[in-house]
Amino acid sequence: MRPRPPIKGRGIFSGTGLIITGLTATLLAMIFPIWSYADRSGTGFDVLNADTVSTGYGPLSALDRDFITKVRLAGLWELPAGQQARQKGTTPAVRTAGEHLIEGHTFLDERVRDVAAKLSLQLPNEPTEQQQEWLATLDSAQGVEYDRQFANILRLAHGKVFSVVAQVRASTRNSLVRELADDANSTVLDHITVLEATGYVDFDALAQDMVAGSTPPLTPAPAPPGPTLDPAPAVPVTPPPSPTYTLPPAATSPRPEDTEGS
Repeated sequence: MRPRPPIKGRGIFSGTGLIITGLTATLLAMIFPIWSYADRSGTGFDVLNADTVSTGYGPLSALDRDFITKVRLAGLWELPAGQQARQKGTTPAVRTAGEHLIEGHTFLDERVRDVAAKLSLQLPNEPTEQQQEWLATLDSAQGVEYDRQFANILRLAHGKVFSVVAQVRASTRNSLVRELADDANSTVLDHITVLEATGYVDFDALAQDMVAGSTPPLTPAPAPPGPTLDPAPAVPVTPPPSPTYTLPPAATSPRPEDTEGS
């Protein structure tokens, strides 16, 4: 029995079919992630919408609420730190940085309480455990060691919140939060400037801490659930009156005469 001759063109058609099959599989692989994740819960847009509530000033997201809480918490510990620096600082630059903290957070605390009242949000009245530990560290430090601890702890904290302010300012859809972010941005930048002007900031250690994330965020607690009908009032901070001050000159290190006798 003679074998059947091969059909001409079968190899060509088989190769073409394999190519088409391969292209189809590639196209499906590209489309599948888009199809499978576009409408599934847990995606960025889904989380944003689920955590956002409507207000008369625009949508209020979880990030917005967390930011409002952070602004309040910052004042609850940085204002006492500023008062302390005004008394314990051994150089004019450190004492001036304390004055900036007092005035800046007095202003921001009034602003954040006004924003929270308009949005029916409840604010904390005590610093976090981490912030209380920072204050305890400053309480126990004396002399030049106090100056160094003050400058570096406060500079690290301000650096962390600075990135949060930028993120909120860039993404918020709420007009009150946007205005508060503007105020917070100016205040935080001013505080960073005066802290660095003390000459005590260790930028190498600061960079390592920022990268390693060894210090927890200012508030590890979740954002408030949303507006409430009758939020508990936030107790205003009431610092003693302080004189008008100006920005201290930039310094690379404290002058020897400023630290004598410390």
